[in-house]
Amino acid sequence: MTVEPTAETTGLRERKKQLTRHALVRAALELFIAQGYERTTVDEIADAVDVSQRTFFRYFASKEEAAFAVQSLVESHFLEAVRTRPPQEGPFEALHNAALAAWDTLGEAIGEIIPFDLHMRSYLMIESTPALIAAHLRRSLDLEEELARLIAEREGLDLELDPRPRTAVAAFSGVMKVAGRRWGLGEDWSAQSLRNLTAIHLDALRPALARDWRTPGAGGA
Repeated sequence: MTVEPTAETTGLRERKKQLTRHALVRAALELFIAQGYERTTVDEIADAVDVSQRTFFRYFASKEEAAFAVQSLVESHFLEAVRTRPPQEGPFEALHNAALAAWDTLGEAIGEIIPFDLHMRSYLMIESTPALIAAHLRRSLDLEEELARLIAEREGLDLELDPRPRTAVAAFSGVMKVAGRRWGLGEDWSAQSLRNLTAIHLDALRPALARDWRTPGAGGA
């Protein structure tokens, strides 16, 4: 006699899988921070969660994928924030408001996987790990391209014929990188500190694009 799985048992099974994945992400990031990404093995990550190496590879193709698991969530969270901005907002306004709106709800989303402070420390780890920098750059470029496509769709433009969406996203991404770099060099590594720096640098974008920096008040500062 075959017993068909119920919605309840299926839900419990999926929840267990989700918890195992979250535990693997947390263990991986804690080990990467404590002893270095290169020195950490998949076996050590699996042992920390009391699962097999085979189980680890059911969830992640590599330890690099585990290192960027939460970052993938952050990127998806931001892209969704851009998609839901009101259509009357201009490109820069939509990107600016989406960035800050995403920050305001990001803690809860990340908190379902790992403590938020662990995410902040892992961000610094990725930025300072040579073996991850190339992947980090590639992911940034992919995100910029997806953002440019979103902006082009919002504005009804052909991305391959009009350079403005990619130009706007490049300027926005540059500002975000500057804010992140300034945060990493500072002494306050809190989420609020990074959000504040992000807001300050985004607010400075339009004045920074003004033609005349020498006249007081030029550029709408």
